[in-house]
Amino acid sequence: MRAPAFWTIRYGRDAAPVLRLLLSPLGALYGASVARRIAQASPVALPIPVISIGNLTAGGTGKTPFSQTLRALLAEVLGGPIGIVSRGYGGRLEGPVVVDKALHRAEDVGDEPLMLAQGGPVFVGRDRAAAGRLAVQEGMKALILDDGHQNPALAKTISLVVVDGQTGFGNGHLIPAGPLREKPAIGLARAEAILVMGQASEDTLEDIAGFNGPIFHASLKAKPVAIEGPVLGFCGIGRPEKFDATLRGLGLNVVDLYPFADHHLYRADELRRLEADARAAGASLVTTEKDHVRLPPDFAAKVRVVPIEAVLADEVGFLAFLRGKLDSYLGQD
Repeated sequence: MRAPAFWTIRYGRDAAPVLRLLLSPLGALYGASVARRIAQASPVALPIPVISIGNLTAGGTGKTPFSQTLRALLAEVLGGPIGIVSRGYGGRLEGPVVVDKALHRAEDVGDEPLMLAQGGPVFVGRDRAAAGRLAVQEGMKALILDDGHQNPALAKTISLVVVDGQTGFGNGHLIPAGPLREKPAIGLARAEAILVMGQASEDTLEDIAGFNGPIFHASLKAKPVAIEGPVLGFCGIGRPEKFDATLRGLGLNVVDLYPFADHHLYRADELRRLEADARAAGASLVTTEKDHVRLPPDFAAKVRVVPIEAVLADEVGFLAFLRGKLDSYLGQD
């Protein structure tokens, strides 16, 4: 499912106040269940640092590309290898399992873990503690806990909250009345730092103004691709409009962009339609790295990929933050 439009409209400017009001009791129940799960948990402490990357909202904020950036920075600070632990959303395997990019498909382990496995070890498990123990057995120097802010299975050395610069905390209400997984005051109290992804709006700056820890900024940048002629884009990500803006920012001639739900598994008829429409327009098909790993191999060979990377505005400052938090682990064998 794609997020409803009223989730992103600020309180007081909402075009669907009655619907939001009707859904608010369900949001209160959702928030209470998250708080209860965290309060009742007994997190497992691992002998290596665990750095959680999460957010307070549903939908894409750029956590996955930042996980790739963070892995490289942690390797610089601690040495390698650096593992990533994921629930494996959309995959059928319960785990714990080490993702094998030559063996597994997105249907097995999820699209994001399969994509992240292109750059290093990824451990998938419904039980994050079991996946973390497997990572320790495999010799990891540190772990990145993907989408881990509301998951209390592992004790965290650092908790980073990623905030979308444009949408911030949306209308300020809990799922399903809004995009929030928990109230910001509660969620940010467990965070050591905030990472704002993309240009921050005035509303987003207002959302995070009360946070008393460091606030870092990053942007998602597309790596240059050489594609002649028009392109037809398609993607199943949290905010498809971001991919459209990326393609146009690269100067590509975008004839259309077909949005699908986040983590969408493409059906054969949908792929036939994409190919036929691209052929009719004389266009090349382009998609994201996350979508590309969900495509059947024969179709994937016909599609160009636009790689995205997260670039920190102050990498030196962020490295200093990591070293300060990981000081007790530095110099260990």
